[in-house]
Amino acid sequence: MRKLVLGGMMWLLAATGLWADGEAAGDFDYYVLALSWSPNWCAIEGDARGSEQCGAERDLGWVVHGLWPQYEDGWPSYCRNSARPPSRGMTNAQADIFGAGGAAWYQWKKHGTCAGLEAEDYFALARLAYERVNRPEVLRKLKDPVRLPAKLIEEAFLQANPEWEPDMLTITCRGDRIQEARLCLTRDLEPRICARDVRRDCSATKALLDPVR
Repeated sequence: MRKLVLGGMMWLLAATGLWADGEAAGDFDYYVLALSWSPNWCAIEGDARGSEQCGAERDLGWVVHGLWPQYEDGWPSYCRNSARPPSRGMTNAQADIFGAGGAAWYQWKKHGTCAGLEAEDYFALARLAYERVNRPEVLRKLKDPVRLPAKLIEEAFLQANPEWEPDMLTITCRGDRIQEARLCLTRDLEPRICARDVRRDCSATKALLDPVR
């Protein structure tokens, strides 16, 4: 990864795209709603952190990793924003969909600041986007870990949301595990085709999916 400073802003150049730190809030083209499969995240790193997201009593499946403003090529982060930061109470109130209040706070700081919204409105928008997604119930019925083609996770989402087209959604992996489902949305939260840099489906044929605890 290389760093480049232009106009007082730091740009990071990587094989996966171009993004900026410190862009002006509200300057973006569309959203990506990233949903993380909580059991896999907990197995990879959450358990080791002692994250509240991973308690057996939480019974979490797909949770919001973030609602990310995107460019048609790349994405902004840590944007200049005059909005008041969210209170701890506000972020803790998002734990049911983000998994933990701390996760909601981090997503506001890195991505929410780029939406050009007050924190309360950003979290309301993230919740609305999450609630509009029909999350495949069949995945919550697993009793044991399974290995399966990542493509099957995409197909399950498309079956549950028949108005979507395949290029509106991408499934990512981390190591040998299913990581996330990422849905591309207009600024009005309507599903849309993902830009080229987002359409990077996991090609694993034996990806691990842990059951909901």
